[in-house]
Amino acid sequence: MPWAETSAVQERIRFIKDYQSGLYHMTELCARFGVSRQSGYKWVDRYLEHGASGLEDRSRAPHHCPHRMSPAAARAIVATRHRHPTWGPRKLLAWLADRHPELELPSPGRAGALLARQGLVKPRKRPRRRWEHPGRPCFPVQAPNDLWTADFKGQFRLGNRDYCYPLTVADQHTRYLLGIQGMDATDGYGVQGRFERWFREAGLPRAIQTDNGPPFASRGIHGLSQLSVWWIELGIQPVRIEPSHPEQNGAHERMHRTLKAETARPPAPNQRAQQRRFDRFRKIYNEERPHEALCQKPPASRWRPSPRPYPERIPVPDYPERFEIRWVSDAGTFCWTSPMFIGVALAGKQVGLEEIDDGIWSVYFHNVLLGRFDERSLTLYP
Repeated sequence: MPWAETSAVQERIRFIKDYQSGLYHMTELCARFGVSRQSGYKWVDRYLEHGASGLEDRSRAPHHCPHRMSPAAARAIVATRHRHPTWGPRKLLAWLADRHPELELPSPGRAGALLARQGLVKPRKRPRRRWEHPGRPCFPVQAPNDLWTADFKGQFRLGNRDYCYPLTVADQHTRYLLGIQGMDATDGYGVQGRFERWFREAGLPRAIQTDNGPPFASRGIHGLSQLSVWWIELGIQPVRIEPSHPEQNGAHERMHRTLKAETARPPAPNQRAQQRRFDRFRKIYNEERPHEALCQKPPASRWRPSPRPYPERIPVPDYPERFEIRWVSDAGTFCWTSPMFIGVALAGKQVGLEEIDDGIWSVYFHNVLLGRFDERSLTLYP
């Protein structure tokens, strides 16, 4: 004989029929059906008020939610996302809070859920935890212009099939984007002219961090290039990340991802039109876009020009009297008992040698230690 199947509503109907029969007290009746007296009285009251329909399960959704997002706030969030499609919920909310204080804005999680429902975010994989490399270059950054970061974003073709090489420079402390310039090539002469303009506008930083590619570095001693030699003459320390480790310049690389998404997909028809996109991006990035590392404030609210102005004359190195001074020839050598090659980038410059041990010399250019020189073996090594 099969088991008889029943439902919660059918059991409640049986409960009401037995209650109406008058054969049972409420305590006894609730014990027979395995429910509390509170539940028994609840179903009796619902039946008397609504009839059999009162025995159906009701929705448990709250009648009022104090945290529910207002339609005005939802419309503002969606509209701002359409205007800035690469901004996340925190940036959107910070931007709206400054410009629309009358809105009751939700939490970042609720704003993110709204964007997901509207199809405005793409699901992405959870990133793996990355351990910091022990050899990562470390330069103390405590104020604006302590450290600038510079790099060439990967080249791409414009609409007219010409290549564009975007050169970007940013302040590490404030994330302020000092400049974006679309270049026709990566040769050092054009790059030096662009840096001179930025130095005149913003002053000189204490150091500039780059990768190991041209025109920032070379394969010579200390990786010096003509550009980095010029920086040293201006009192700027070149700082380079390890080869094949772009994550050590992570903040700059992250900015490049946003730059590519907002200015180069698709690229502009020509270099002039592309530069207009770069200039517009830089203005929004510096003055409007909230930055998480700055407590959701835009970089322009924290950055200020450097107190070190660009000099009209390149300073001459002032070596101590105990140093041996040598001029570097056009071939990149200095005279000892025989010509010693130190690098073409230093051609026409003075280097200073300080004896630190018997026959062992430290080689300096301004205040930068280039390497060691062993006069007995006539070897120059980093």
